[in-house]
Amino acid sequence: MVFDKIKKVFSDSVAEPMDDEYLEIDVGHEEKEKKVLVKLFILKDYEDVNEILNALREGYTIAVIDIKVIRKKDPIELKRAVSKIKKTTDALEGTIAGFGENIVIVTPSFAKIQKQPEKIDKEEPRNRFD
Repeated sequence: MVFDKIKKVFSDSVAEPMDDEYLEIDVGHEEKEKKVLVKLFILKDYEDVNEILNALREGYTIAVIDIKVIRKKDPIELKRAVSKIKKTTDALEGTIAGFGENIVIVTPSFAKIQKQPEKIDKEEPRNRFD
């Protein structure tokens, strides 16, 4: 129906008068509602970084990355992998943070990780005789 009207407009000769009708196209209607996906990854090798980066570039993925395997296997490769993920995260204006020793969390630009400074437990004497 819509294509027939468009076809008719372009195929009609210039001599024919145009109708006062117009065609309205709703561009936003085709767009699906995007949902945020929390995806778990296990970083075993440096090559696994590409799968993580592709998911992050889609824009609606929060990546939870387990780095335990690569950390035990090759710490230098781990450093390269995390560095590459960090560069891409910065380019996408996202956030990256470590959670414990074996988990890295990466979010897209619309989600931020609130990083709290570590509290230093410093016991102060209650009185001068302690």
